[in-house]
Amino acid sequence: RELEVLGDVKGKELVGLTYEHPLRQNVTCPVVAGGDYITTESGTGLVHTAPGHGQEDYVVGMREKLEMVSPVDDAGRFTAEAVDGQLEGMSVLTDGNEACIKMALENGALLLEEPYAHKYPYDWRTKKPTIFRCTEQWFASVDGFRERALDAIKDDVAWVPASGEKRIHNMVEGRADWCISRQRVWGVPIPVFYEADTREPVLDDEIIRAVQQLFREKGSDSWFEMQADEILPEKYRGRGLVKGTDTMDVWFDSGCSWAAVSDSRDSLNFPADLYLEGSDQHRGWFQSSLLTSVASRGEAPYRRVLTHGFVLDEKGIKMSKSIGNVVDPMEIIAGGPNKKTHPAYGADVLRLWVASADYSNDVLIGPGILKQIADSYRKLRNTLRYLIGNTSDFDPKRDGLPLDQLPALDRYMLGSLARVAADAQKAYDEFQFVRVYQLLLRFATVDLSNFYLDIAKDRLYIAAPSAARRRSCQTVLALLLQDITVLLAPILPHMAEDVYQALPATRACAEPSSLFEHGWLDSDALHRELWSSGADEHGKLEQTWKEIRAARDVVNRCMELARSEKTIGASLDAKVRIYVPTSANAMVEALSSLRGGRLGATDEVDSLSSVFIASDVEVVTDEELVRECRHVVADESDGPTKGMVVGVDRAEGTKCERCWCIDPAVGS
Repeated sequence: RELEVLGDVKGKELVGLTYEHPLRQNVTCPVVAGGDYITTESGTGLVHTAPGHGQEDYVVGMREKLEMVSPVDDAGRFTAEAVDGQLEGMSVLTDGNEACIKMALENGALLLEEPYAHKYPYDWRTKKPTIFRCTEQWFASVDGFRERALDAIKDDVAWVPASGEKRIHNMVEGRADWCISRQRVWGVPIPVFYEADTREPVLDDEIIRAVQQLFREKGSDSWFEMQADEILPEKYRGRGLVKGTDTMDVWFDSGCSWAAVSDSRDSLNFPADLYLEGSDQHRGWFQSSLLTSVASRGEAPYRRVLTHGFVLDEKGIKMSKSIGNVVDPMEIIAGGPNKKTHPAYGADVLRLWVASADYSNDVLIGPGILKQIADSYRKLRNTLRYLIGNTSDFDPKRDGLPLDQLPALDRYMLGSLARVAADAQKAYDEFQFVRVYQLLLRFATVDLSNFYLDIAKDRLYIAAPSAARRRSCQTVLALLLQDITVLLAPILPHMAEDVYQALPATRACAEPSSLFEHGWLDSDALHRELWSSGADEHGKLEQTWKEIRAARDVVNRCMELARSEKTIGASLDAKVRIYVPTSANAMVEALSSLRGGRLGATDEVDSLSSVFIASDVEVVTDEELVRECRHVVADESDGPTKGMVVGVDRAEGTKCERCWCIDPAVGS
């Protein structure tokens, strides 16, 4: 249909005019200014406003004093109010919609009808379009205690993560009155009675106390099972009062859980130590609990609130039965029908995955992720198995050495253990389980397996059973085993208990016992006390070994070069020469603290050959002596090894069949 443009007019120039209702005769309606939700980018900028059928429209209707008409019943059908009864009984979304179009055409009010795509709200569960209606509800005002609630959020509660404070503060600060009524077939009823004719509510303290006593004796279902006069106090009976059918908002219901649980039981505390739930609960349980508690008790119902993200599948997609991407925790623990594709990982691996996830954001889970976590679990378990195996003949009371007499390497490792334990304790206190996971996994793999235990093999396997250098190492291993097991226990309780039951001291006990009966780490343990009291000394020791470990990395690189070219096989086949420029004072001092020379010529733990696991190691002051070696690595990084030059040749001498060290003295 061709249309002729007669002129242009701005929307604000129409405000205040009236127009004829397109479906009802002799009815005029005003043109009013809308809100920010009306734009020219989405639609025409000219919209129909129905105050009884939309929140934004309701606000505009209240402002402009428009009539609140909502001619739709509970079944989604038009009532007699709609177009003077002409649409009564018709479905709003089907035949009623078609009837409206037909009437508009007949009245000459509709210029064009055509389908087009636009946004419309759908119910997430039924996947059907929704209908908004203005209905009578019960509200609780928050104005009387809003400021006290905001003060409690800021001053009385610790939020984990800290961003949760701002999130809930903004919600409480800007929230409207709380609609506490719902129209459900079952729930906690709102104890209101109504006059049968006028629908005026009847409610006072006496009625509330009567209902309260009834619920205490028979439960809230009695509201639905009994007649009104059976519930009401004597003076209200016989008046024909009708029970209300509204139920309480479930968030009000759950928001009172602090009163029914922590505030009502002697074994619990009020306020609660911790509330934890998903991040969506700033709008739900956290807020409803806060508001009910502040309103009735003047304080928050919790001291700390922890929020976490949601669990998504491996691709970051929300889990859904219809999609088929739901990960079943029991299948992770016990395995699926096909154990090759869905192996049984056990509860500890599932718990380790939880600890490994940064719950401040949404977390992912799937076969690939679980496989990685299982690998981490095996690394931790194998490290503990190694510690158990090498302390099987060790009795700390009988064989342990005084800690202040241990070699520098062993004292350094005990200091590192004390630091890791302190950091893990702090992380536990702050609910940073991912930090605990990272600390312990790194300590087990980098500090123990790749460094300390690698060096310790010579002492543990070659030295006499009661040799001082072996007992020194076992003293450290026993303390490592003790502390790591306890630190892992909250995350991996089954593995920790397995380790505890395998300890010689546990097996020797006459009565069965559990790790979880022995409490947390002993803060007064001697190795922790020495570490904390000698912080300056340990700081120097830690810096020294930081330099030595950096040098060890360069030596290992040079050994790998020699190994790739078949000059050596095992690292004990190597003779190492190291040059450090005089400008690298810290490195020079660190390497000077260890004895140089052949490994077979000394039992000292603090020796270069022991730390680098080479048959012969020497630090030289002439760079050319290093350059003469068959394999040379010059470090040019900006770190502590800058300017270091390492050379590797095959060691001179004969290989010892017992310790595999190559030395000219073997066989002589």
